[in-house]
Parts: sequence; structure tokens; C-alpha cells
Amino acid sequence: MKPSNSFFAISATVWLAAVVGVMAVLLNYSASPGPTGMIPQLWPEGSRISFDTSRSNLVLFAHPRCPCTRATLGELEFLMARCQGRLDAQVWFITPPGADQAWTDTALWRKASSIPGVAVHHDEGMTEARRFGAGTSGQTLLYDRSGRLLFKGGITASRGHSGDNPGRSSVIALLDEKLPRGIETPVFGCPLFAAECRQGKLACKP
Repeated sequence: MKPSNSFFAISATVWLAAVVGVMAVLLNYSASPGPTGMIPQLWPEGSRISFDTSRSNLVLFAHPRCPCTRATLGELEFLMARCQGRLDAQVWFITPPGADQAWTDTALWRKASSIPGVAVHHDEGMTEARRFGAGTSGQTLLYDRSGRLLFKGGITASRGHSGDNPGRSSVIALLDEKLPRGIETPVFGCPLFAAECRQGKLACKP
């Protein structure tokens, strides 16, 4: 083999190995769930979040600057269209101490506000996220009308991925009374309580 051909072959091999390595890292990252805390089995007393005793209650905690959360909101929009009238749905965006309203007023806030039937709120001081044990943007909780936990987890298949997934399907099946309560799925998104997330830096990849 001529030296030039040998150099080309070695370079191509190194380049291919690097590409494969980067792809493996990205795939592993996109499929890595975020942290969660202790989710209360009963609707916690003292919560500022309103509770509807006439239907199931869905609460979604989100970081207003996590790009992965756009996919979660897309899945929530699908759920609201599919389950009209059977859900009281609220999205609570974390607002760290010292942050003003402009910090939370992002495209994600506007997206959530545009979903019919969804109420959007500021979680000032992140007190409700802590109370409900939410640790990752996109954490979704479903409680029945008596305040018992039916579902906890994410409603996307991976970070920033839209489409059919176990979380979304489970919520629908629970509302249709086709599954027992206690379903859990992984949550994919930005950690809510990491320092860089509180400051608004993007820990997630779009």
C-alpha cells in the first residue's frame, strides 16, 4: 500500500471511530432519565396547587429554559385533545429565588399557555416541585379525584423525542380505567435543582 493510501485509510478509520463514539454518547445521553424525588402517594396537604374533586388531576413540573421540555408539552397537548374534559391539567414552571417573571416568560411558557384546558403557573421558590418530589423538567403526576397517585413519570420516550411512548399511553389507559394505579415511567429532561438550571443555563441538548 502506498504511503498516501495508508495515511488516508488510517485517517478514515480514526474519523469513523470518532463519529461512532460521538453518536454513542449522544444516544446514551438522550436515553438517560433524570432524577426524581419522593413522590407523595396522596395529594399533599398545604399545596398551593388547586385540586379538582370532580375529575383526575395532572400536574407537570417544568424548567422554562429546558429545550427537551418542548416535546413534553407537545405530548401534553396530545393528551388534552385525546382526553377532553377528563383532566384538570396544570403546568408549574420553576421560578428560583431572586428570579423575576421575565426569567420564566419563555417560548415554553407561551407554548404551555396555548394548550386548551391547561393552566400555567409560576412555582416561586420551587416549593411545589419540592413538595411533590419533582426533580426533572417534564415530571408528570396524575392523581385521581380522591387524591390518590395514579401515575408518576415522563410522557416522552427520551430527551426531546415526540411520538407514542409508554408514559403518554399509560395516562390514557389510566383515564380509560384499563390499568391499575401505580404506573411509573422515566423522566427525560433538565434537572430542576442543579445550580446551572436555576440560573437558566441549558443543561439539556435540543
